[in-house]
Formats: sequence, C-alpha cells, structure tokens
Amino acid sequence: METSKFDIADYLDSNEMVTEYLNAVLAEGNESDFIVALGNIAKSIGMSKIANETGLSRPSLYKALSDGSKPQFETIMKVLRAIGSQIQISSVR
Repeated sequence: METSKFDIADYLDSNEMVTEYLNAVLAEGNESDFIVALGNIAKSIGMSKIANETGLSRPSLYKALSDGSKPQFETIMKVLRAIGSQIQISSVR
C-alpha cells in the first residue's frame, strides 16, 4: 500500500476553510505556526498569484513564510490582503 504525505494546502479550498484554519492556528498555535499557516494558504492559492498581488518574489515569499522565519509585519499584512483576509482585534478581558 502506498501512502502520500499529508499537505493541508490540499484542503484549503474555500474562504471558510481558510478562515477556520487561521483562527484555529491563532487560538492554539504560536507566531511561527501562524507564519507557516500563511505559507500553506499561499501555496493552496498559488504562490505565483500571491507574489503578483503582494509585489514580492516567489523565493522571498517561500522564505518569509517558512518555519522559523521572522517576516516583517508589512509582509504579513500584504499576504493577508492577497489571500482575502484581515486581522481583527477583540478584547479578551
């Protein structure tokens, strides 16, 4: 029996799935998990498309959205806009 490696990007096929995925990572993960999640979403949409919309090169995006990277906030915001998402703040007190 042949198995294939699980790739979350294969399942991020709707805005609802992307939103649920990002919210779950924000609730349960850390900063690095969030960056990797953005990379997974960008991959599911198409890194070339995200590169065009952000004005960043594909290699720069792969590097910025990889595990252990520390992209600038501006880069995160560009990627969020390109994937059709935004950050919203709510009180936790």
